[in-house]
Parts: sequence; structure tokens; C-alpha cells
Amino acid sequence: MLLAAFVAALFLLPRPWLVALLAAICALGGFEWAKLCRFGKAAAWAYAIAMAFGLVAFYNSTLWQAAFLVSAIFWIAVAPPWMWRGVSECHLKALAVVGFVALIPTALAMAALPPLQVLLVLGLVWIADTAAYFTGRAWGRRKLAPSISPGKTREGAIGGLLGALAYAIICGAQVEDVRWLPYLAAAALLAVLSILGDLFESAVKRQAAVKDSGALLPGHGGILDRVDSATATLPLAALMLPWIVGK
Repeated sequence: MLLAAFVAALFLLPRPWLVALLAAICALGGFEWAKLCRFGKAAAWAYAIAMAFGLVAFYNSTLWQAAFLVSAIFWIAVAPPWMWRGVSECHLKALAVVGFVALIPTALAMAALPPLQVLLVLGLVWIADTAAYFTGRAWGRRKLAPSISPGKTREGAIGGLLGALAYAIICGAQVEDVRWLPYLAAAALLAVLSILGDLFESAVKRQAAVKDSGALLPGHGGILDRVDSATATLPLAALMLPWIVGK
């Protein structure tokens, strides 16, 4: 039901209304992020409002590509060594800044990209996650990041990567003028970053000693639990797609 509502909004809402909806989602996700950073209730709502206004400001600016680039740099160059060293309470001020880097470019990408491209990128994330789960259940032996997410395995990650590549090949075969080498390299990178986004949010939740980011979606956790992988993939996809599809 949530997915159907999201798809309907993506395809049917006029762009200003879609941005308003995304701003509201950003605010709710921002509130959850602020609570993970140990903000008080009033400060968390102020953070949430700043998140929503930040999205609207970026959407009405010429800084879209800059936002996507900052997001890509964070997920590729900053997040991996940060997780390797460990995400702890001493990083809360930095994490508060990261919330803006994680959420605003993601919502901006949802507003900037054509709806079908948003769904195709999310489809890759979902396929990678599903393939990783079943591969890990069947053949998983070696833990991927036991201190962050004990259930994830290296074998599952490989299965997720292969599943994402298979999905990308099927999708790419339906499109003209695909540059296959950069296209498949981009698909592989997005699959890897989808796992990284999931792990990073798990690390943030672990330092906050909570299982879910929130309880807004009964049975599904919070907003951040639903968009963790997308935060690492959608902005990068928005940055890369013009280079790998078409002339």
C-alpha cells in the first residue's frame, strides 16, 4: 500500500505538490535523524523544519548538481572509512550535518529525475537487497560487517551485486544509446552503495541503541528505515544518468 501510494504520487502529482510532499517526508526523516543524534524534542522539530526548508531552497536554486556531487563524495569517500573506524556518540555533531547530506539530495533526486527513472533506480536497490537476502540465507558464511549488522554476509553482498547487474542488463536492453561499460559500472557502484547506505544507518541506530529509526510506519519502522539505501543511490544516479544514457 505504501509503495502504491508512493508510485501514484511520483507519477500523478504536479511537481510543486510532489516537492511539498517530499519536503514533509524530509521533515519526518529529519526528526528521526535528530532523535538518533540525541536531540531533544524541540531541537529535533527545529532540525526537521530546517530539513524541509533546505529541500525547498535547493529545489528552487541552480545547485542541484552540487548537492548530488556532495552526496556522492560523502558516500564514496567519507562513509566507508567512517564506518570502519566506528560510528559513536562522539560523532553526533558530525552526524547532524550528515543528515542534511543524506536526506536533501535524495528528495531532490526524486523531484528532479523523471518518475520512471526514479522507479528503475529504486528497483535496482530492491533487487539487490532481495538477492542479497536470499543468497545470504542459502550460502552466507562470512560476515560482512558483524559489529554493525550481524545478519549480512559477504556471500549475500555478492549475490546482491549479481542480481543488480542482471536487472540492469534487462533494463538496459530496452533503452537505445546505452553506453554499456559505464552503465554496468554505474549499476555495480549503485548496488554496492545501496548496501553501504543500509549499513551506515544501522551504525547510526546502533550508537543510539535503537532497533528502528522510528515507529511512524507500523511494522516497517521509521522513514529512515525505508529510505536508507536510497540515500546512497538516488543522488549518485541523478549525477551519473546523463553520462551513461543517451548522447
